[in-house]
Amino acid sequence: MDHVGTASPEEIARFTAMAEAWWDPQGKFKPLHRFNPVRLAFMRRHFAAHFGRDESLMRPFEGLTLLDVGSGGGLLSEPLARMGFAVTGIDAGDKNVAVARLHAEQTGVPVDYRVSTPEQLDPNEAFDVVLSMEVVEHVPDVSAFLGHATARLKPGGVFMGATLNRTAKAWALAVVGAEYVLGWLPKGTHDWNKFVRPSEFAAMLRDRGITVRQMAGMAFNPLSDTWRETDNLDVNYMLFGVKG
Repeated sequence: MDHVGTASPEEIARFTAMAEAWWDPQGKFKPLHRFNPVRLAFMRRHFAAHFGRDESLMRPFEGLTLLDVGSGGGLLSEPLARMGFAVTGIDAGDKNVAVARLHAEQTGVPVDYRVSTPEQLDPNEAFDVVLSMEVVEHVPDVSAFLGHATARLKPGGVFMGATLNRTAKAWALAVVGAEYVLGWLPKGTHDWNKFVRPSEFAAMLRDRGITVRQMAGMAFNPLSDTWRETDNLDVNYMLFGVKG
């Protein structure tokens, strides 16, 4: 019987074509470089609170495992490994993984990168944290994808996700603004119809035994060219959930 995987061949090809640009802060992934510090601060704060770690330490998460699903060029995997996590980064694009491995070798950061989708992992592998940032808006079946990704989570573990809300404001800012007006991203990077509302995301996680504890939005200030955490979830948002 044919198996339909959670990765879209068209999306894999699109991001693989951009793979070389992953670590260029002025390149095609400039938005990720800009808002990564805010996302990492959110993660560090909530991970430390949940696991009872001292976030002032250099490597507060020693002894904990993390799976970065859709790790791309490693823009989150590497800094999380620097915080002490034993990080496994999986991506369906072999070129993305090659770029991530090369960069990790150059910087000396230990990350286990694999060309894989979550359903291809060993069913016995389980992690303290599963991360899926800016991925669900690019998969053909969000529910199936989340089912496979969250199955890799230990009881009491944390799921951390981020995506774009399906609102008119998100269409105006993320699609028209970022792709067509500002030229931050190649045209066609996002399909508004694939954006996921926070309520939908939380419901799919709840069906898999994960309770969302925190949500936060991301707001861009064009004057200072910076991002900040906000309570407004209209465009970009992050969520933090715990597996019961």
